[in-house]
Amino acid sequence: MNGSKWMTKLTPRPFTLENRTEPDLMREQFPYVTPPRITFDGVQVPLNPVDEMIITDTTFRDGQQARTPYTVDQIVTLFKFLHQLSGPKGLIRQSEFFLYSEKDRQAVRKCQELGYEFPEITAWIRASRKDFQLVKEMEIAETGILTSCSDYHIYLKLGIDRQRAMMQYLDVVAAALEAGIRPRCHLEDVTRADIYGFVIPFAQALTAMSQESGIPIKIRLCDTMGYGVTYPGATLPRSVPRLIHALTHEAGFPSELLEWHGHNDFYKGLINATTSWLYGCSAINGTLPGFDERTGNTPIEALVIEYISLTGDTSIDTAVITQIAEYFEKELGYEIPPTTPFIGKNFNVTSAGIHADGVIKNEEIYNIFDTAKLLNRPLGVNVTDKAGAAGVAFWLNRVLGLHGEARIDKKHAGVIAMTQWVQEQYQDGRTTSLSEEEMLGAARRFLPEFFRLDKSTAAGLD
Repeated sequence: MNGSKWMTKLTPRPFTLENRTEPDLMREQFPYVTPPRITFDGVQVPLNPVDEMIITDTTFRDGQQARTPYTVDQIVTLFKFLHQLSGPKGLIRQSEFFLYSEKDRQAVRKCQELGYEFPEITAWIRASRKDFQLVKEMEIAETGILTSCSDYHIYLKLGIDRQRAMMQYLDVVAAALEAGIRPRCHLEDVTRADIYGFVIPFAQALTAMSQESGIPIKIRLCDTMGYGVTYPGATLPRSVPRLIHALTHEAGFPSELLEWHGHNDFYKGLINATTSWLYGCSAINGTLPGFDERTGNTPIEALVIEYISLTGDTSIDTAVITQIAEYFEKELGYEIPPTTPFIGKNFNVTSAGIHADGVIKNEEIYNIFDTAKLLNRPLGVNVTDKAGAAGVAFWLNRVLGLHGEARIDKKHAGVIAMTQWVQEQYQDGRTTSLSEEEMLGAARRFLPEFFRLDKSTAAGLD
């Protein structure tokens, strides 16, 4: 997929830090008293897909900031699921952990004992030299470091200026290198940062330190507030394509050392993330099942499906996604919103009778892909007064496991009688769909011949 063969390469040039006495809050784009403005200057950059698209995980770090912390056993189970979902090529390359509590460290040890190559266990620490001792003690090779980069964070939160912030960050990076640990700098709030006045000079300073030490230094681009956009001609710092292009082609930062970490505040979490792959960012950081503060992080299950769509790689066992969803609901007590793509109980369930009629003829008409094969989630129908005889027949065939010539036709007398019964349930203003229990009771009443002695034919439901 790599577009480097036809791209015009820019020669990176040095950029100088632009220090300020007052923060640049970019009010033309971030007025605060109204939704942020998406501005355009018409500049576009070419596609530059990376050679290898990978996913990194932060379920046990960022993903725990919006829920009750996982137990050690729950972390181990989810880590096993991530390993299964990684496939033979290690699609989910790394998983990030806290180290501060004894429970955190116990979870890391349990996951280390599994001996998996993928995901590699990495850490996250504050920008403090003493925290590296924790990383060393746990024998972890890479750690994330918080390096906030917008003036909102540097001036308004940290209370310092750009020059002092960069010096502090580089000092902590130097401490990591001295300890032989691979640093990963998390550029918090990058989509509100001065790209040429701070981000690129910082990236180039990191490149110089990496070259001198011989240790790779990564950058994680954190769209902390979900401000990123993919629109052609949109301006920096919000343009995802131009942000990636500026780092890889103008700053000369290696694509394989770049990660994207995005949030979904404006419903753009997934598209911003996958766009970063297409413009030269190697890794996308996400969580199961998109957990994070506010509106959440990029869901790993969605990234896996998008990866397959972009690459055609069929080596991933996508049915693991359904196992993960079931674990979250049954073991962790999380009720997945029913319309959530790929994992919600209604994501491939139709309620409209005209749709069910089409599905009976050929399920490809109304199913996004073979969900039974790829996710172990057969196409379903919610039966309401809108489902009609086609919907009732489809429900019956699914529940009874009938295929081909054995399928019950929508013109069957029992189906017609059952459809009439369905209509009667809505005469008093009912608005909810009929439950499985209600439907099974009606099916036994109107089509008793399918629910008699042969238990296997009745799919064990009698």
